[in-house]
Amino acid sequence: MKIFYAIQATGNGHISRAVQLYPYLQKFGSVDFFMSGNNASLNVDLPVKYKSQGCSLHYSKCGGLNYWEIAKNVKPIQMYKDANSLPLKKYDVIINDFDSITSLACKLQKVNSVQFGHQASFISELAPRPEKKSILGETIFKHYAPSPKHIGLHFEPYDSFIYPPIIKEEIIKATATNLGHISVYLPSFQKHCLEKAFKKLPNQHFHWFLNDIKTKHRIDNITYYPVDQKYFNESLISCHGIITGGGFETPAEALYLKKKVLSIPILNHYEQECNAAALKKMGVPVIFEVGDDFEIQIEKWLNTNAPIPNIKANNVQETLEHLFDTYHDI
Repeated sequence: MKIFYAIQATGNGHISRAVQLYPYLQKFGSVDFFMSGNNASLNVDLPVKYKSQGCSLHYSKCGGLNYWEIAKNVKPIQMYKDANSLPLKKYDVIINDFDSITSLACKLQKVNSVQFGHQASFISELAPRPEKKSILGETIFKHYAPSPKHIGLHFEPYDSFIYPPIIKEEIIKATATNLGHISVYLPSFQKHCLEKAFKKLPNQHFHWFLNDIKTKHRIDNITYYPVDQKYFNESLISCHGIITGGGFETPAEALYLKKKVLSIPILNHYEQECNAAALKKMGVPVIFEVGDDFEIQIEKWLNTNAPIPNIKANNVQETLEHLFDTYHDI
């Protein structure tokens, strides 16, 4: 069986999931990966056969999206060419992790695909949403990467086609410890936005993962890390808690390890607002703005002993068996 797997590389979560899935997918056949987008920061240890600039996210300096940069880098003619050039008809199964170019290619070439991943869960109205829904956000969920079938991943099984998150093997096999530090991964924030707040808590050690850091080094109570999977796994497994965005994979793995989580969704990022609604429903603290009192918010979070929700790990083999059965039933 020949498998085409499309990765939306606007963030590290999609890539991390594909890396975890790859050995399981190989049991079903040969796999070629298509990577669309260009602002993920993880090294990609996958057989990427096709690439496109696609549509990538760009961030403002302190916690938001830069819509001007996003729009400026969208090239519709090139995206159409890229879609038309993908040789999808030579594949037996097409798996799409929320990539618009692959969906367009399927439409142009009259072939089917299965949308597989976290965004697929939002096809269900039962997946949590914020109090104020976004018409644009809901439109993107339904029409950005349309597919005849969906297999979603989320914190909880909100609908019949929604499965647990895919947790990395390193996390599943790990014995969680608590060395007292706080891991920080907030890719939409530049260093100057948060550094003062962390330094106002001199007795608290922070492991801070930043895209522009090249080598690990410590200054006072902050150890600065490059965005590196090995470093991050080690920090997460041994941390007291983590401050992160409103993504899916990182909070899921932290909660699986029974770590405290403080979520700060990217401003005006509807998917992250939906994830924040789900986390709040589970009792996980969420803050939407980082102000001059951020260190006070951190202290309050650290001093609150709320119960940590139970997160189950996905049975990857069973989920993929269901995916292939679903594809052949289209």
